[in-house]
Amino acid sequence: MKKIIITSLIIFANTVINAQPPAGEAKLGDFYGEKISTEGALSFSDVIRKVQGGNDFENVKFTAKVTDVCPKKGCWLKLETPQGEEVMVKMKDYAFFLPVAAKGKQVVIEGEVIMKTTSVAELKHYAEDAKKTQAEIDAIKEPKKEVRVTAKGIVIAQ
Repeated sequence: MKKIIITSLIIFANTVINAQPPAGEAKLGDFYGEKISTEGALSFSDVIRKVQGGNDFENVKFTAKVTDVCPKKGCWLKLETPQGEEVMVKMKDYAFFLPVAAKGKQVVIEGEVIMKTTSVAELKHYAEDAKKTQAEIDAIKEPKKEVRVTAKGIVIAQ
């Protein structure tokens, strides 16, 4: 019985530790995922305009400002568009996470950019991760067609 309790406590502690965003200050030049350079990065507004016009990108490098990072694990982030909207970024294959300190930083991201319809269930999940109120979560009633980024590498640019 003692072994079961000790094993359970170790598993619980490990889960809590691993459910945190990575530590770090997100300093200039820090990279996450695949190591990429900042050279040749397009403007985010150009990429958004082309995707909304029907041109998906399998691989593109662009610069943008981070407006939010998943406070649970750092497993997603949001970027600000020039029109004041936000674009969701997920990490390719859930292979890396971003520290919360990246919020407000200018980054260069390399990855896929497409138009996607996000389900109500997924939208509610992101709202829960972002610690929205229950009223805000319950207000999500329809799927949303939006630009979606799947990052394979991110570098802090400013």
